[in-house]
Amino acid sequence: MRMPDELSEADFRSLYRRLRATAPGGGTPRGALDTITREQVLAAVREVRSGRTVSLAAPVNTRPGPDDADPAEHRLTAPADAEPAARGLEFARDRFAMNIHGDVDSHLDALCHVIYDGTLHGGAPAAGALSPAGASALSVDLARDGIVGRGVLLDVPRLHGVPWLEPGTSVTAEDLAAAEAMQEVRVGRGDIVLVRVGHRRRREELGPWDVADARAGLHPTAMEFLAEREAAVLGSDGNSDTAPSPVEGVAFPVHVLAVHGMGLHLLDYLRFEDLAPICAREGRWTFLCVIAPLRLPAATGSPVNPLAIL
Repeated sequence: MRMPDELSEADFRSLYRRLRATAPGGGTPRGALDTITREQVLAAVREVRSGRTVSLAAPVNTRPGPDDADPAEHRLTAPADAEPAARGLEFARDRFAMNIHGDVDSHLDALCHVIYDGTLHGGAPAAGALSPAGASALSVDLARDGIVGRGVLLDVPRLHGVPWLEPGTSVTAEDLAAAEAMQEVRVGRGDIVLVRVGHRRRREELGPWDVADARAGLHPTAMEFLAEREAAVLGSDGNSDTAPSPVEGVAFPVHVLAVHGMGLHLLDYLRFEDLAPICAREGRWTFLCVIAPLRLPAATGSPVNPLAIL
């Protein structure tokens, strides 16, 4: 792969303004979710042929590592000392706590997640919308009824004949178009676009690493592809951003462009290692995709277990 050029902050801001002005979700409160119509949901249902369901989430991580200093916490709270009585009724109970926006666990980013130049998506002042109690606008509650539509998996490592892209590699718009052509599929309006970079497979085979320093993701200019096709949601087995950032002075340019500029909900740190072989074997890369975030009315995101239904 040829590494794409780095962008100056001025060039990035020019790209941001262009995408915000032209992307279908660039100014509406629900963002790009408005591109998914009832007719498109019904069409996506017709993608189901075998009835097979595949989880696109990774198992929740509870062990600290170089990419997860604050892992999820899960513990049994009853029975005491995990010792049930010999007679009578008891209930096993447990407690779960999670940093939603970590670098391992699968989650959905709400439109209030990204603050850029003091504002949220659509230009709302962040100071008036965020408080210790949570977000009063653009929270994950926008997706409380679920996100249901046609999922499209673009497998970029498969395009290049490798198991994964090495950390630091940026996926270009040309890569996405080439993956489309090889897989004989075309991304369209309202699609849930899932881009595999192989992050999860690399972690499973080689072990965790500090992803803040190096990870594969999309080059900011690849967002022009998604804007042109009018995608509804973007997901990846990484977090869609390359590290180190290819943009001077902007650490997460794809997050800024997608969430803040284009109104795209992001799915971060998914797992495609069960789905991708099925798609390759069956020669079909589209499916019904169902995403059901938790009902967290003031939250900036949610853990999520997206399902591909083939």
